[in-house]
Amino acid sequence: MSFPPPHILVFGAGKSSTVLIDYLKRETRRRQWKLTVADADIETVLQKLGTEMHTHAVQLDITDTEKRRSLIAAADVVISLMPPALHYHVALDCLDLGKHLLTASYVDDQIKALQQQIADKELLFLCEMGLDPGIDHMSAMQLIHAIKAKGGKIHSFLSHCGGLVAPESDNNPWHYKISWNPRNVVLAGKAGAVFLKNGEEQALSYEQLFRASGNVTIPDLGELAYYANRDSLSYIPKYDLQDCSTFIRTTLRHSDFCKGWTTIVDLKLTDEIVTYDTSTLRMSDFLQQHLQQHRLSVTPEQLSSDAHIQAMLLSLGLNSEQPIHKGICTAADILQWRMESSWILEPQDKDMIVMLHEIEYELNGQYKTVKSSLVVKGEDHLRTAMAKTVGLPLGIAAILIAEKALPEKGLHIPIIPSIYAPVLSLLAKEGILFHEVED
Repeated sequence: MSFPPPHILVFGAGKSSTVLIDYLKRETRRRQWKLTVADADIETVLQKLGTEMHTHAVQLDITDTEKRRSLIAAADVVISLMPPALHYHVALDCLDLGKHLLTASYVDDQIKALQQQIADKELLFLCEMGLDPGIDHMSAMQLIHAIKAKGGKIHSFLSHCGGLVAPESDNNPWHYKISWNPRNVVLAGKAGAVFLKNGEEQALSYEQLFRASGNVTIPDLGELAYYANRDSLSYIPKYDLQDCSTFIRTTLRHSDFCKGWTTIVDLKLTDEIVTYDTSTLRMSDFLQQHLQQHRLSVTPEQLSSDAHIQAMLLSLGLNSEQPIHKGICTAADILQWRMESSWILEPQDKDMIVMLHEIEYELNGQYKTVKSSLVVKGEDHLRTAMAKTVGLPLGIAAILIAEKALPEKGLHIPIIPSIYAPVLSLLAKEGILFHEVED
């Protein structure tokens, strides 16, 4: 009896999908499988799929329940690159129709509530399978398990990761260009952060977060700044590091970025509540209205006492005569619009992913430190390092699931050897390799 070839379905063809789609095209062609990519923008899908005969492009409004379910029903493995709030609808369909699901997003409460049903149906829902979260989990757990296997006791764990611009393409005062969802860049850090440091739980508000940045040195790159990332505490039991005295997950940026963003936060330019009618406003008009609205005692010409930071802010056109004409907007909307123009990755530009794990542990009475670093550069503004490191773990896992090479069932993130070991091995073949130094 012959069975139809495995069929992989991808929802979403945005910035992070390019390398994923390229990888799946290559691997499904080699295996003579089927690949479908669905997105609201059919031209983008057609451009990324090309003329591959085993692939299928679909125009889809993800809220079209009937069409969405028909696509899922025809697939074996589903990858959702939709905004996190939309994963739940895809997850319910996958659960009902008996399909495996992969996402790069954090596990939220809605997905977590499906845990028992996923296990009962013997499905694998694998979340946090991108870069951060994703590669960070897998590489960290490989280190942690190796240290514990030789009898080491871990006292301190710091994990840093950031999407940056490569030095050869760094030509703006923020030392940053956008290679992923720009809205996430605008809103990063709004929830503040909680973490464990020297045995004490610590919390930072949004207003404190970028002021409290630290610094690390990356081999062959030099010094970068970091700020604490969301809720580190929830990962302590997941990483089985309850005896750790320091546990912090962070985001990497250039030190100037953290200084500049502190001022952005102080000026409330990421506010999502107050709206402005921009139909007749120039940027300078908006800025003046905004400062008055929030009773900020600063003139548009005196955005910062630091001349370099003021130059950074002005490079975003905050006090320019540029017309806005974007209808009813919040400050966050306007800031995003200016960032997308000012921090654009030009066709020849390269982005860069940097990751560093720092682990201090005790073994046979001796204290040791291991540092494991990853630097990945993009090829151009489409095949970015961000697209590569977010997309490849998803693509590799989808192939392994379709081949029945990942035996796990239920709701998982990639922190167990049966998942991370084969994925990291295949990532290494794609050039995503960590460099370890131990003292």
